[in-house]
Amino acid sequence: MPRDHLLSLRPWASPEITSWRRLPMNAVDRRSGALCLDGSWHFRLLPSPDGSPGEWTVTDVPGAWTMDGADDPPQYTNVRMPFGDFPPESPAANPTGVYERSVDIPAEWAGRRIVLQVGAAESVLLVQVNGTPAGLSKDSHLAAEFDLTDLVHPGEQATVRLTVVKWSDASHIEDQDQWWQAGLTRSVLLYATDPLHLADVTVRARQDGRLRVDCTVRDTTGPLPEGWYVTAALDGQLLAQDTEFDRRNAQDMRVSDFLGEARLRTVVPDVRTWTAETPELYGLVVRLHRADGSVADASHHRVGFRDVAIVGRDLLVNGERIFVRGVNRHDFHPLTGRTVTAEDMRADLVVLKRFGFNAVRTSHYPNDPALYDLADELGLYVVDEANIESHDHAHEIADDPRYLPAFVDRVSRMVLRDKNHPSVIIWSLGNESDYGANHDAAAGWVRRHDPTRPIQYEGAAKLDWADPALASDIACPMYAPIEDCVAHALSGRQTKPLIQCEYSHAMGNSNGTLADTWAAIESTPGLQGGFIWEFWDHGILQRVNDGRPAGRGGAGLYDSGVTAPGHRWAYGGDFGEAVHDGAFIADGVVFPDRTPKPVMYEHREIAGPVRLTYDDGVLRIHNRQHFRGLRWLAAEWRLVQADGTARSAPAALPDVLPGGSAEVPLPFPLPEPAAGEVWLTLRVTTADDEAWAPLGTEVCVPQVLLSPAVAGAPPRPASGPAVTLDEDALLVHPLLTSAPVLSLWRAPTDNDELGGMAARWHDWGLDAPARTVRKVVDVREEGSRVVVLSEYATGAGPVRHEQVFTPVTGGVRVEECAELPAGLDDVARVGTVFETVPGLDVLDWYGQGPWESYPDRSAGAFVGHHSLPVDELFTPYLRPQESGGRHGVRRFTLSAPDATGLAVELGAPAQVSVNRYRAQDLAAAAHHDELVPRPGCVVHLDAAHRGLGTASCGPDTSAGYLVAPGTHRWEWTLRVL
Repeated sequence: MPRDHLLSLRPWASPEITSWRRLPMNAVDRRSGALCLDGSWHFRLLPSPDGSPGEWTVTDVPGAWTMDGADDPPQYTNVRMPFGDFPPESPAANPTGVYERSVDIPAEWAGRRIVLQVGAAESVLLVQVNGTPAGLSKDSHLAAEFDLTDLVHPGEQATVRLTVVKWSDASHIEDQDQWWQAGLTRSVLLYATDPLHLADVTVRARQDGRLRVDCTVRDTTGPLPEGWYVTAALDGQLLAQDTEFDRRNAQDMRVSDFLGEARLRTVVPDVRTWTAETPELYGLVVRLHRADGSVADASHHRVGFRDVAIVGRDLLVNGERIFVRGVNRHDFHPLTGRTVTAEDMRADLVVLKRFGFNAVRTSHYPNDPALYDLADELGLYVVDEANIESHDHAHEIADDPRYLPAFVDRVSRMVLRDKNHPSVIIWSLGNESDYGANHDAAAGWVRRHDPTRPIQYEGAAKLDWADPALASDIACPMYAPIEDCVAHALSGRQTKPLIQCEYSHAMGNSNGTLADTWAAIESTPGLQGGFIWEFWDHGILQRVNDGRPAGRGGAGLYDSGVTAPGHRWAYGGDFGEAVHDGAFIADGVVFPDRTPKPVMYEHREIAGPVRLTYDDGVLRIHNRQHFRGLRWLAAEWRLVQADGTARSAPAALPDVLPGGSAEVPLPFPLPEPAAGEVWLTLRVTTADDEAWAPLGTEVCVPQVLLSPAVAGAPPRPASGPAVTLDEDALLVHPLLTSAPVLSLWRAPTDNDELGGMAARWHDWGLDAPARTVRKVVDVREEGSRVVVLSEYATGAGPVRHEQVFTPVTGGVRVEECAELPAGLDDVARVGTVFETVPGLDVLDWYGQGPWESYPDRSAGAFVGHHSLPVDELFTPYLRPQESGGRHGVRRFTLSAPDATGLAVELGAPAQVSVNRYRAQDLAAAAHHDELVPRPGCVVHLDAAHRGLGTASCGPDTSAGYLVAPGTHRWEWTLRVL
């Protein structure tokens, strides 16, 4: 078929066409011995598929031209399509990349079957070899293979041209809340096999040691030759031929001379089973033999013995009800977009394992094949999701018969590729595509081909969580309030496991109430967890001077969430897109450089394998795992007292069965009550090297309160200089450049903005600088004390604020009271803000830490004595916002290198933040390169601080974490060191 004729068919506007001359998907390993075509290719970018050719340049494969400086940068939209054409049409302005290179076909491949494998192409791939059309494929996230045997000549050179059309009918079902990219984003391979070859291998390994291997055999030269046979060995143990299978096939005449089938079996005694906690793997080699015994083809697999089942409303792995502590993950890299290496993916999964995750949902398409090998090896459950999301046109497409082939094609090819991975425990039919006949057809194919795994699809399950007839074996809602989940589990109507496919949206400073959510899950039969949205902040490293992606040369220009000067993390709109969805792309639990956000420590503690309880004087250690004992862990006890005393001792962990607990003696005598509060912490680490962590890696840090604080007498008034106020009745202090004033506002988080709270605060005028809305009502002296009564004007009525200043030894005690009118029913904070002189660069505090924490996200921050440079306290969320707070702070010092500075004692544990920016500075900036640090410190002491919630896409914080109207009282003492 001439190229022009192929183009005239406009396959990019024909959803009925999913491929042409593309080989069937299979699970045979072809990486060994393949000729890798990655590297430099000739490239030119056309304005449309039939546009005039431009000049040839050079580009690297794999890669996206949208990330490599081409005049077609990435674009981010969430629900909206980036163009207005309705399905199945695409815009006339349709960037089209043409890749070309010469390939030396090895002479030793003479007489062999030669296959081209294109790992991924976004979104339509047209293949030509030596000027002759070789095939066509859609589906941007699965490999396409083409038989080139008749188009190339071993020992000679061949010209391979791959044309990639960016927009197509397929784009309408790849509308996946991601950067729109284009190019050849995974590796390109050329390999050869004997004409007699393994066309597919299906491995089914059961928990009880039973192993069945099904092989499909074909010969490209004609009918299968006489006498072929298949052998297999598992770690050297030969499998037996299933003679009953052969006899039945022969009797029923099910198999023609065109197709060969073979089945082999064995039973492994004392089998080591695979789970995410114990990822035991065996090596399987499958060989196809000619009649003379010579090997025509072979395939290697790693086998994990495990069962997945749903019994009642429980999802079971190897007969055990598990908790799914999952995260959604895209293939992503801040320099190369969707092109990722095996090393990149290993680093992703290692981070997840170290922070307590045990599951990944491949949102919203099959990930790079290497990810599944790594999940098998490291131990992670996988929900494998088909490359289907039609968010903008979901209702129209779900029942559109023109898209029926695409739905079944994408789901079936995913299953055929990934079916042999023990890590894959659930198939997903896609995401946010409504629910229709196309889903039912795809589900029917999966149920017939692979009855060993359940299916999930949120679009079906959301219609009725309890309906057993819909095409989802799991109730998998997204962002359902935990109260609704608990109510469903207690209703008596629940018929299937409830595992949220998305929950706890991680946009900016977020993931509030995560500990409360898991407390409800763990205490409610029928609830089994879910998948946090999501793993990555998808910021692309961008050069500020020209606005282009930094590209592959940007390595080393970022670290710990912070970019080098002249660069920033780009989000929607930063590449000049007219249609975009802003920072909604930055919603992960790690920054674009894979630095963990503070929520990761919260999750690590919630998911930790070890917990402590201390009730009625009894200390217990709990094993929170499903399959593993505690012998793989080491631990150390730490006792912390409020007065600064700290002790440590090795901890001998008891051999507790999964799900069990054991009483252990207190490692230290309890101090006298006069010592103040006493905390016992167990620092748990790996006892040996793990595949995902070296010996000594911290796993969790559970903590219990052994003795509460004892109320002490307030500081006594001291003789000496009286408290000094300025003309505005504000405190004058030698270490403060801005006096303590009332603060009711924070730089809005993404949740505050998208949840509507920020707009209310603005309407009330809470974001105005305090001095502009403050009016002094009364100033009076009461002995050594000075009382200042002020009013702050707001759109919901005045806020009365009283400050009482009392001299004490070395400083001043400040007692404060704020009366919020009924109209201010949900403010960000109630507290004090002041600014210090420059040079106070180290914060030492006693309270929760060391990482950032907030009232509804503090379970992962343990009470202790912590110290950090001020510049390391601030968390650089991609869009500047409230960050860097520490919850439950009892006291702190801010000091210079010579140990001079100030000390603050809180009357009660408070939310404290110390950084270089005023809230107004953060709110005014779109990116961190726009921020200018102030020379001193901006200090907030909050008697009450609003929870974070996840209202950018999900439930807001719980009512108990809201700041209510009424009277708020707090006190603090400021001293000079």
